[in-house]
Amino acid sequence: MSTTQPPEETLADVVMVDYGLGNLRSAMRGLERAGANVVISDDSADFDDADGIVLPGVGAFSEGMENAGPFREPLAEAAADGTPVFGICLGMQMLLTSSEEADHAGEGEVEGLDFIPGRNVRFDEGQKVPHMGWNELNVRRDHPLVEGVDGEYAYFVHSYYADPDDEGAVVASTDYGVAFPAVVANEAGTVFGTQFHPEKSGETGLTILRNFVEFCAER
Repeated sequence: MSTTQPPEETLADVVMVDYGLGNLRSAMRGLERAGANVVISDDSADFDDADGIVLPGVGAFSEGMENAGPFREPLAEAAADGTPVFGICLGMQMLLTSSEEADHAGEGEVEGLDFIPGRNVRFDEGQKVPHMGWNELNVRRDHPLVEGVDGEYAYFVHSYYADPDDEGAVVASTDYGVAFPAVVANEAGTVFGTQFHPEKSGETGLTILRNFVEFCAER
């Protein structure tokens, strides 16, 4: 894959949600390299003028949903209006309905954002967790986010993975003893997420981020 050239001008205004969990600065730098003007914000009023919203995340599902509680309704409104919403790692898992992680930790049932119906499940006992390292992306269907990355490698760190109700929600998969979704999207294609960290995935990640920024700019 050829080296992704940085754009000569800002293509889109992106808001990164600051809810207390996430690799914000690294993701911000990646998005800026991809052509976005990025605002890190804990104020949902900033969603109104955004071309796209990024929901980052590192940590536990229950803590993520608790911290993101004040953003639940504003995110739902933005998604309903067609504003692109991009979840990264835990942020992607939060797009689903629920997660085994909360049950596993003895925290009971925790409700996700439910933008993509489904549940996050833990890797089987025979697989080393967390899954950590570089793995190949296998694009399963067309989506602007994965343009130019089929067969490329991305960086993963996680113990749970998405299991959407609709197989059509899987945009790209990765094999780790079992094939699991690496990229998922809702039916409209405007809410999507990556299990891997684009900001840690070199040229592959920068291509993903550039695709996202261009998708935001075109809407």
